[in-house]
Amino acid sequence: MPERRKHEILLESGTNELEILEFTIDGRFYGINVAKIVELMKYHEVTPMPNANPFVEGVFNPRGLMMTLINLPAYLGHPESPDVTKDIFIVTNFNKVLSAFHVHAVEEIHRLSWDMIEKPDAAIYGGQDGLATGIARVKDKLITILDFEKVLADISPESGIQLEELSKLGKRDLSDKPILMADDSQAINKALVEALGQAGYTNLTMLQNGQEAWDALQSFKATGEPIENFVKLIVTDVEMPKMDGHRLLKLIRNDESLRHLPVIIFSSTINEQMRVKGESLGATAQLAKPDLLGLVQLIDQNVL
Repeated sequence: MPERRKHEILLESGTNELEILEFTIDGRFYGINVAKIVELMKYHEVTPMPNANPFVEGVFNPRGLMMTLINLPAYLGHPESPDVTKDIFIVTNFNKVLSAFHVHAVEEIHRLSWDMIEKPDAAIYGGQDGLATGIARVKDKLITILDFEKVLADISPESGIQLEELSKLGKRDLSDKPILMADDSQAINKALVEALGQAGYTNLTMLQNGQEAWDALQSFKATGEPIENFVKLIVTDVEMPKMDGHRLLKLIRNDESLRHLPVIIFSSTINEQMRVKGESLGATAQLAKPDLLGLVQLIDQNVL
């Protein structure tokens, strides 16, 4: 993957743009955010692991880094390619996990605006169990952007949201401080409601993307009441259709009546470069998913 292009997209601030890598499995077009990718590798022999998940092909050790290889065609219900030795491994780093995904072919990188990506219909793409986070039309092709966090969590549950972590907080008082949260994953939204409910937060506004969050903030302003009557703190993902979390943060910091609000970025793509980007935009705090305990502690610090 061209390192210069990856570096450029990571350094831009609040443009509501992303780059997706288009790849194919069984002739179908899929996409992944370049921010999740470490590198692309040619097919390698792997070592099978006993009693592993059926979608785990095995482990391999490129340059001294042991990682798990996930058979994405099998997971998605597609057949094996005619010649697997021509296949590609997409090495990723998100949710603090380094892993690789086996795909049939890699096509090209597309630079898009998030407002070009549509949220898939829940009835068609499975709602909380769906694997598509967005659909992009590029050059007369429909590219399905996959929910790699869900794939990883299905195969390795310990990498996903761990609600039992919240037991470390002990007994908590209830709080009706209003919190606005934006995340495009219905499964994550459900987990956040449950987690913050356990932590005592009862006044939550859950929205699907940055555009919905921005529209809600504008409607709160239009009432003429203090904005704190409607929101004391904002938690946002980064990757979302229509408007991403960085663009939302930039708009908030440029708005006189909103700029004082604490904004926590809670995202699977938090790494060194993305952290610099969030800091440059004025994020109050940034936390990598799936650290729910850390999120509650950050909310406590900024709300209570």
